[in-house]
Amino acid sequence: MRHPEIHSISRVGWLRAAVLGANDGIVSTASLVLGVAAADPTRKGVLTAGVAGLVAGAMSMAAGEYVSVGSQKDTEHADLRRESAELGADPEYEHAELAKIYVDRGVDSGTASRVAQQMMAHDALAAHARDELGISARSTARPVEAAFTSAGTFAIGAAIPLAMAAVVPLTGLIPAVASTSLAALVLLGALAARAGGAMPLVGVTRVAFWGALAMGLTTLVGRLFGAVV
Repeated sequence: MRHPEIHSISRVGWLRAAVLGANDGIVSTASLVLGVAAADPTRKGVLTAGVAGLVAGAMSMAAGEYVSVGSQKDTEHADLRRESAELGADPEYEHAELAKIYVDRGVDSGTASRVAQQMMAHDALAAHARDELGISARSTARPVEAAFTSAGTFAIGAAIPLAMAAVVPLTGLIPAVASTSLAALVLLGALAARAGGAMPLVGVTRVAFWGALAMGLTTLVGRLFGAVV
């Protein structure tokens, strides 16, 4: 007997939130630490900025994910209510609409009509939600899950540059934080690509490039600001 197939798309909801949170945690906190260290390299100032960035960033990620994914969920519910009303008002038209969807996918009209009839007899709303609206149990919006996942992974990611800033001597803080954070981003990109079934090199290159750019620009701004002030 064959084992059930496991597809990467089933992970897309939490994986997107987790990668976004961890990536933002590493990049934003490392950039903040590097910018402050370049402008005014005192341990207290760097750590204060880093901790504040961790707390503010985690809460911002949670709120942002909850609001955005919550809006998506509201839209899904509105579409489902509208579809339910249409099914009650004109089931024949909805049957024809569903059959046409199957015909457009390559099924002959007779088979498509029978399949649509059987699917609607089993669960008409679920059939239209999945095949007409693209809403399924796997892809449906989960705002609470997205909020907690992003906030948690942000805090974990932010802890990496913050830990380095706490233990590394001030003279070597900038290269240590930058290199450690970049290595963490590379690892994150590889793990995210593996979990999502994508090519690791693509994920690694993507997060490493933008992370390095953000940290480099913030360090430059910190040096310029420190020199002026």
